[in-house]
Amino acid sequence: MSRVTLAQWQMLAAVIDHGGFARAAEAIHKSPSTLNHAVHKLEEQLGIQVLEPVGRQVRLTEAGEMLLRRARQLLENAEALEDVAERLAEGLEAEVILAVDQIFPPDALAHALEDFSAAYPYVRVQLHETVLNGGIEMLYDARADMVVSGLAAQGFLGEPLVTVNFIAVAHPSHPLHRLGRELDLRDLEQHRQLVVRDSALRQSMDAGWLKAEQRWTVSHLDTSIDMLARGLGFAWVPETRIRDLLNDGSLVPLPLSVGGTREVPMQLIHRDRDCAGPATRAMADALKAAVLACCSEHNDSILSNDRAENMRLSID
Repeated sequence: MSRVTLAQWQMLAAVIDHGGFARAAEAIHKSPSTLNHAVHKLEEQLGIQVLEPVGRQVRLTEAGEMLLRRARQLLENAEALEDVAERLAEGLEAEVILAVDQIFPPDALAHALEDFSAAYPYVRVQLHETVLNGGIEMLYDARADMVVSGLAAQGFLGEPLVTVNFIAVAHPSHPLHRLGRELDLRDLEQHRQLVVRDSALRQSMDAGWLKAEQRWTVSHLDTSIDMLARGLGFAWVPETRIRDLLNDGSLVPLPLSVGGTREVPMQLIHRDRDCAGPATRAMADALKAAVLACCSEHNDSILSNDRAENMRLSID
């Protein structure tokens, strides 16, 4: 058992922070004699002098400086622990489980998580990066508190969040670009298409494949983009994920006569909006605010309610 209490460390810190026993006593509503006794008792229990007189004032000894520095960490941890306990007593969740489709703008996701963490630093976040039906399946299985998806979930109402623009692209040296003309479906079918695998375990979709003879299926959107930049195929990918590659010419839009761009409206879907705790609701607010902050300048628009329909489009 610790011989020195947190209260003793708090009183020592107050004496130093307020420049003496009298001011500290006034600040923390204790008598100077109580503070004096607590500090002397602390020194006695530790067998170390932590304060030394300097004229009419006191200052920390070298040992006192080191001990108080460590003690402040204990005090901060204790305060944080009490804050967590208070929030839990008020119904705050200990953890938020969020499933986000990989096509969601990464800048907005990072912005939302940063803001959420600032407000709820002690709430754990489980982030699942899903593809197509993966997030919806987690919703059906009650394995996620909230899902961001481009697909509708039967039996759930989604809230319009953002429209993600897809572009058909390939490396500038890809054979499709060397044709030097508008392309159609027959041209695409002769070349390798890169497709991201549905992360659902039971109800996976095979959408977006153009029946090309050559097909590579990967598990993550970043892998598809890396392969595109290496000239290993063509694909439809979110503009927000490849903006830098488009700007520096590493990827070039395919000159398709039709279908070169696609729009996928994404929705925010709660597992149970009425029972959602304060942290889950705060995460939803952070996601919506992040979309406004990060996506509007890139012409990603907030959807109107009448456009929030089930869009079964793939990550190609």
